[in-house]
Amino acid sequence: MCVSAEASAGTDAYGYRPLLFSVAYGMTGSVGDAEDLVQDAFLGLTRARRAGTVITDLKAYLTTAVTRLAINHLKSARVRRETYVGDWLPEPVVVAADGSGPAEHAELSDALSMAFLVLLEVLSPVERAVFVLREVFGHGYPEVARITGKSEANCRQIFARARKRVAPGARPAGPGPLPERRAEGARLADRFFAAAAGGDLDALLGMLAPDAVFQGDGGGKAQALAASVTEPRRIGRLLVGGFHRVRALGAVLEPAWVNGRPGGVTYDAEGRVASVVALDIADGAIRAVHAVSNPDKLAHLGPVSGIGLLPGR
Repeated sequence: MCVSAEASAGTDAYGYRPLLFSVAYGMTGSVGDAEDLVQDAFLGLTRARRAGTVITDLKAYLTTAVTRLAINHLKSARVRRETYVGDWLPEPVVVAADGSGPAEHAELSDALSMAFLVLLEVLSPVERAVFVLREVFGHGYPEVARITGKSEANCRQIFARARKRVAPGARPAGPGPLPERRAEGARLADRFFAAAAGGDLDALLGMLAPDAVFQGDGGGKAQALAASVTEPRRIGRLLVGGFHRVRALGAVLEPAWVNGRPGGVTYDAEGRVASVVALDIADGAIRAVHAVSNPDKLAHLGPVSGIGLLPGR
């Protein structure tokens, strides 16, 4: 992290870092890119202040800066996304079960689940900005218009178009799950992982929604499925087999919160990160299992294991 960029921007600006990270991450789905965009926004603020610019609303200034930087970034990154090997999943934001982790990660909006971010991939950069600002962060149309540089009427049209393109079930229900719902989700996740580790296929099927989906992201560098799996029995067998291999390699899955949802991090025998699993839960059932093993998307969590890497990687 470039501390000097934040220090030069001033302590009054640093307080907005969690918000800026959430906006940038919601736009890009990348922890590394989000951190870079936040640093660029702070550097821009420093240059503006040194040039004598008077900034009356610091929050609005920084939110606008990071959003527009993210729009430009997505325009240049689109080609890389189109040539990505296998399913694409966001870089996981992990908070340990005890709540420890970077402050901006711990405060990330619970609305930015993996399932939600995956569905945002169908939107153009500007559509994504309008949708995220309005749907996730609750900005009014005048604010969205000012931040994106579009007219208010245009933003209304963009938002309506984006809502039609994003599946209705993917829209966030609010600022985050209630404490009791979080506790219920954690208990379900514990039972789910215990059933997978114990090879209890019937128990897994009892917890998976009929339309559940499993997605894996190896990025062509680590072992992962070539395509999503959508049949509950196949998902259950896949999980049982996966947990058996993990155990045989001396690896272990530790509970964690991933993008505001129950999940876990798999560590090898040396304590290195091998994969991250996130569960999407609704109405007491597991609707999606997302597993990230691409080493490029795990490096921000610590040393990465080589147990799942493909030959030559």
